[in-house]
Amino acid sequence: MPQPNMQQMLKQVQKMQADMARAQEELKSETVEATVGGGAVTVEVTGELVFKSIRIAPEAVDPDDPEMLADLVLAAVNQGLQAAQELQAKKLGAAAGDLGGLAGGLGGLGLPGF
Repeated sequence: MPQPNMQQMLKQVQKMQADMARAQEELKSETVEATVGGGAVTVEVTGELVFKSIRIAPEAVDPDDPEMLADLVLAAVNQGLQAAQELQAKKLGAAAGDLGGLAGGLGGLGLPGF
């Protein structure tokens, strides 16, 4: 079995680290929005899973039914988190794209777990 080129593997690791750092920095400034209830509640979440805003339409506020508003806010928050997590997976997954080839190379080293 041929030995992996350690210099090449080190370069791949360094490139992947730089790509990951760049992707994580980009996630700080990217945001996603989630809207529920036909626009009644909208949340904005960064790629770092930080909520930037929650907007509630005045007509969504019914003093006789606060549970409905709570349900709408909860649904919007959950959708916003899911969208931000998908953004993270896309960005970080793209940055780690070389990992598959690298992992195959590490397997040739006989290291446990690779």
